Amino acid sequence: MTISKDMLIGDLIKEHPDTVDVLFQAGMGCVGCPASQAESIEEAAVVHGLNLDDLLAKLNEAVK
Repeated sequence: MTISKDMLIGDLIKEHPDTVDVLFQAGMGCVGCPASQAESIEEAAVVHGLNLDDLLAKLNEAVK
């Protein structure tokens, strides 16, 4: 499975807990944030000023 920009942060964490470190390293403390249940990876990247393509590459690498 490839992680996409439309995947919700909450679903990502549930399905791939090994991605939590990637999120923390990117400066995203959204692991425990209630907004993560309804926020997509793309939306979170925009809010945190992150490059979406780079973040997706790191997340997909983490789940290999």
